[in-house]
Amino acid sequence: DLRYTDALSMADNIMTFRLVVRETAMEQGVYATFMPKPLTGVQGSGMHTHLSLFEGDANVFHDPEQNHPLSETGQKFVAGLLHHAAEITAVTNQLVNSYKRLIVGTEAPSNITWARNHRAALVRVPVTKPGKESSVRIEYRSPDPACNPYLAYSLLLAAGLKGIDEGYSLPDEAASMLDLSPSERAAAGVKDLPQSLSEALDAMEGSELVREALGDHIFEWFLRNKRAEWAEYKAQVTPFELTRYLPTW
Repeated sequence: DLRYTDALSMADNIMTFRLVVRETAMEQGVYATFMPKPLTGVQGSGMHTHLSLFEGDANVFHDPEQNHPLSETGQKFVAGLLHHAAEITAVTNQLVNSYKRLIVGTEAPSNITWARNHRAALVRVPVTKPGKESSVRIEYRSPDPACNPYLAYSLLLAAGLKGIDEGYSLPDEAASMLDLSPSERAAAGVKDLPQSLSEALDAMEGSELVREALGDHIFEWFLRNKRAEWAEYKAQVTPFELTRYLPTW
C-alpha cells in the first residue's frame, strides 16, 4: 500500500516503488515482476486504485444528507468511470497478458459494475468506519501494475470528471456476477470489459475522451505500438496450442 497523495505524486511514487522493489530483489538474487498474470490458475497482480475528490478541505464524494454511500457528485463521477471504462481499458491494462487476469471467476473485475461489498465489481465503494464517514472514497479495480500510471490516472480523472460535467446517471448497484452466465449478465444490462488487448484498442480508437485527454501524439503512438504488439502475439504458436492440438489433429 502507498499512502494517498495527489495523482501526479502518486504516479511518481509508483515508478519509484517499482524500481526499488526490482533493485532490492536483484540484490537478493531473485527477480520481482509486475506482470499482471505470471502464473496460470493463480490470482493475478492488480493495482487497485483508490480515489477521493476534494474541493478545498471538503471531500465532495461525501454528503451526510444523502441516503447513499456517495454524494450526487460522487455518483456522477463513478457513472463517468463506468460509462468510459471500455475506452480507457487499453491504457489501464496495456499488455496482452493483462487480459489473462480480467476473467470471470476471480476477484479481478471482468464486467462494468459498481458495488459496496462484492469484490468482483469494477468500482467498489469501501464501507467507511464509524465516525469516518467523511473519508468516503472509491476503488477502481481493473488497473494492473504494468500500466503507465501517468496515462492511466489522466484517463481515470477525465472519465470521472466527464461524468460530473455531463451529469451521468449512476446505474443500480450490482450483486455478485460470478454465478451468472454471459446471457444472464447481458439480460441484466451488464456490459463486459474488453476481453483482449485488441478489443480494448478498438474501444479506445473510437474514444474522443481518450484522444482529448492524452493528446493526438500520445494517442496515435500508443495505438500504433499496441497494435504491433497484438499482431506479434497473434503470430505466436503457444504451448497451449501445441499441447491441445498437435497430438489430435
